[in-house]
Amino acid sequence: MEIIQISLLILVFIVLAALMFLRKIPALIALPIMAFFIPIISGVSLDDTIQLVLGLGSTRLSEAYTIAIFGSMLSMMLQKTGVAESFIKKGAELSGDKPWTIALIMLILITLLFTTLGSLGAIIMVATVVLPIMSSVGISALTSTGIFLIGLSMGGILNAGNWVLYKEVLKVPIDTVKQFALIMFGVTFIISLVYITIQLYKDGHDINFKKIFIKSFIFLIIIALVGYLLNTYGGSLGYILTAAGIALKWFIGCSILLLFIISVYRLFVKKSNDETIYWTAYFIPLVPLLLILVFNVNFIASFICGLIYGFIATYRKNSLNILVRSMLEGGGIVMPAVVLMLGIGMLLNAVMGPSAPFNAKYAATGWPVLNLLQPIMSAIVPKGPISYLLFFSVCAPLALYRGPLNVWGMGYGIAAIFLASGMNPGAIMGLLMAVGQIQGISDPTNTQNVWLANEMRVDVQKVLWNTIPYTWIAAIIGLAISAFMYM
Repeated sequence: MEIIQISLLILVFIVLAALMFLRKIPALIALPIMAFFIPIISGVSLDDTIQLVLGLGSTRLSEAYTIAIFGSMLSMMLQKTGVAESFIKKGAELSGDKPWTIALIMLILITLLFTTLGSLGAIIMVATVVLPIMSSVGISALTSTGIFLIGLSMGGILNAGNWVLYKEVLKVPIDTVKQFALIMFGVTFIISLVYITIQLYKDGHDINFKKIFIKSFIFLIIIALVGYLLNTYGGSLGYILTAAGIALKWFIGCSILLLFIISVYRLFVKKSNDETIYWTAYFIPLVPLLLILVFNVNFIASFICGLIYGFIATYRKNSLNILVRSMLEGGGIVMPAVVLMLGIGMLLNAVMGPSAPFNAKYAATGWPVLNLLQPIMSAIVPKGPISYLLFFSVCAPLALYRGPLNVWGMGYGIAAIFLASGMNPGAIMGLLMAVGQIQGISDPTNTQNVWLANEMRVDVQKVLWNTIPYTWIAAIIGLAISAFMYM
């Protein structure tokens, strides 16, 4: 009987994965279907499947999708006030007409913006400004698309709202997630420098490798220093023992407070209908990020502070209407991601069972799905750092096409199985974040990849083949670091 059940479970995974791979059914439909059949096949009653899996599962990631909604509100405010567009243009003005410098500055600005931005609407808005700037200095359509996608993915690594999923699903402490995210950001940044240099050389630009090496080295030192400071002194005051750490925290805190004061002061010296973007508005994306990274402020509270600061820093005659529209439209734009998170929560309950106190009925015997899958997964899950690195380096492309390692497909369901099989939660987090670079940059099923390829008139599959050598290397390096740290 168990052999039949296991065979049916594997069949359900394969069939629904294939349907997602062939784009016959979207993940937001496939995941709830999978969540329904998995417990039924494993022997869970229909009533428990409906109530404990589908019902309770839909709220399992409630904190994560609530944060996503607030983050989307801030994203919409940046768009409607014109801050994001002005931010990109200012960066271009500072860069001159040097393709490598422009490409790097665009990459950094895109990364910074997408620490809070995230919707397809925001991507389109930023891309309509960035892509023409890069094209105007001779950067090819394919290279421009790749640079944009890399910046988008790097911003996602530092998007604190994304960290909550690891905390909610894997119960990994936020400090652990933050530490590895900063490391993965550094790895991807180095790969991005290599990508820009090689691609511009292929595009026919005259590349001064000596100057580029010096510039890259300086940028890497700056990134490493900032990452070290944030990681070392990013906790609460109780964990900061050195005078330098305390000074850094006070400096950042006073800077944020000063930005609020300057923005409030501006309200009394400028006309309310003045639509000029003032310099204080460019710090809107940084306010919630610094509150989370440096002061460990609650995620939702940080985004609320960002909204309040954004309202004050961009205040004009119709600012209240802009704020209200940003909140309403921001919530609407993020709904596809929220619905997908509902399905992920259902699949988590299907595989791991409901959380306490709703799991009392199965406390003694164990959740039927885990009872079936644990022996199999335990047999194939890597036990040591070398097998972990080799196995997942080879399997890394399974993050494409909503595959089993795709966090927006079946990834968290598979992660739940790994977790139940005894794998270190940190190693699972490192795995998903590392291979996530392949998914975030190269995956042809991403809506942003499809839109960008269409906008730049290049084949979306060509974008895949152009970027995957770099993203696969980034994934392997990330897996090696994860293996060293957590296995």
